[in-house]
Amino acid sequence: MAQLWGGRFRKETDQLVYNFNASIGFDQKFYRQDIQGSIAHVKMLAKQAILTKQERDHIIGGLESILLDLESGELQITSEYEDIHSFVEAHLIDRIGEVGKKLHTGRSRNDQVALDMKLFIRNEITELDSLIKELLKVLERIMEENLHTYMPSFTHLQKAQPVTLAHHMGAYFEMFRRDRGRLHDIFERMNYCPLGSGALAGTIYPLDREYTAKLLDFYGPTANSMDSVSDRDYVIELLSAVSTVMMHLSRFSEEIIIWNSNEYSFVEIDDAYSTGSSIMPQKKNPDIAELIRGKTGRVYGALISVLTTMKGLPLAYNKDMQEDKEITFDALNTVKGCLALFTRMIDTIKFRKEVMEASAKKGFTNATDAADYLVRKGVPFRDAHGIVGRLVLTCIDKNCSLDDLSLEEFRSYTSVFEEDIYDAISMKTCVEKRMIAGATGAEAMKHVISANREYLQSE
Repeated sequence: MAQLWGGRFRKETDQLVYNFNASIGFDQKFYRQDIQGSIAHVKMLAKQAILTKQERDHIIGGLESILLDLESGELQITSEYEDIHSFVEAHLIDRIGEVGKKLHTGRSRNDQVALDMKLFIRNEITELDSLIKELLKVLERIMEENLHTYMPSFTHLQKAQPVTLAHHMGAYFEMFRRDRGRLHDIFERMNYCPLGSGALAGTIYPLDREYTAKLLDFYGPTANSMDSVSDRDYVIELLSAVSTVMMHLSRFSEEIIIWNSNEYSFVEIDDAYSTGSSIMPQKKNPDIAELIRGKTGRVYGALISVLTTMKGLPLAYNKDMQEDKEITFDALNTVKGCLALFTRMIDTIKFRKEVMEASAKKGFTNATDAADYLVRKGVPFRDAHGIVGRLVLTCIDKNCSLDDLSLEEFRSYTSVFEEDIYDAISMKTCVEKRMIAGATGAEAMKHVISANREYLQSE
């Protein structure tokens, strides 16, 4: 078919060039945004007396009929059109005649595609925020139910100190809350309307950009027309933010994979979110967690790709920028799928509380509290550290925990130990006495859970 820009050319575009240049295969995802932006543009043109009210109503009616037919499936987007913009305009002209040719007055495909991308990204941010909030609700429930579920924490994958499952889940709650904050920040920065920027220099038509921005729920128009059509910072920011989301999901998935192993047995993943082996009948594999961990690299790749595409582009619009779409669409679909599946998996997971507590006891996670006990009795910390270290060696040789040692065995290292050592190093004491802000004790965690609940209910 004839191109929208074909008047300048004497020859038809080579078919290979046309295919290479066309974006209809992926930017058709923008059909709603493109029509939404065109309707706002036409309303503004009529307000400014660039179009008559009759022309406005005629064009809007045609655009709405195209949208209706696309939504119902009666109209299909085909590859004979270069992009979604030419598809919509060509069908509009077919439906309403010559007046349809006025749709593009005061507008370039450059500011049009910038608008479509912003409208699309804005919707994606809202969807992502909703999905993360659902995950936070599940984490909040797990925290509320496990204030007294004791487990080991780790550094270097070595057992460190006892904490509660509520506290451990609370760490992920904080991560994903920060993710929501990043999405909010991106929305605030990007929510300005590029329509009216033209190709790069604005237009001689008396457009009311404030009015168009208001119709499309933007805070206002963008400030510089060259920046408007060449800005993809918001795409890069979003890909960076969702890469961080995926990093958090991947870390969480890694822990679920470890906890699901026979050696740990801290959790049992629901059958609906596990798979088996084609040859080993006993297997129950954490495939969802593993796939999320694997797909993280896919999202990282999208971020690096767009950064690389943009790094050498002069002002203003360059065709290279068309490359932002396919990978961004794929990355966002990947993140949304991972969030939805991970939330369902963690919501149905079974925590083996007794195994977790036994593991904390066997891992000498109360050793620091034993040293603190001696310090409270007047022993210098460095000496207390050495004494408890030797006690741990004794336990290793005897294949027992600190709790299993007799008082005589404790006192063989220092007479400072008394009967109260057993209470001092119990899991309950080790956890519950940590009551300062941000600590693992139940009293501290109750304040956190209350604040989290208020945070989730306030929006």
